[in-house]
Amino acid sequence: MSAISSDVTDVLLEVFTWVGFGGSAVLAVVMAILWAADGTWLPAEAIVDTERGPTGEVTVVRWFDADGDANSAVAGPAEASALAGREQADIWYRHGWTGRMRLQRRPPGLRAVTLAAAGLFALGVLCLVSGWVVFFLRG
Repeated sequence: MSAISSDVTDVLLEVFTWVGFGGSAVLAVVMAILWAADGTWLPAEAIVDTERGPTGEVTVVRWFDADGDANSAVAGPAEASALAGREQADIWYRHGWTGRMRLQRRPPGLRAVTLAAAGLFALGVLCLVSGWVVFFLRG
């Protein structure tokens, strides 16, 4: 391998190592902020109902929270299609709020940021190990 191509390889491995580790650190901070801002969501068993609303039929979800209070929320279009034909569902409701529910514990954006952070961290590790291998193979 010529000196120029080995220098380019070293620079690329170094840059991608820093991009991987730096990017994963930044996304880890973003992930922590998203997780904290999301708040506390508690599980509940809910009854799924269909009512006539001003814009047609709407899906309404009703449940009892941890304090024993009755709550209800109108399901959004995506949630309504997931709940179609069901009489009961396991939901997550926002602790301390009324009329807020969702079908999964964490927001989908948090999962995407977590996977991106893990991917960048893997890139950093891969480039770091590759740099060491190239260094020791050169002697």
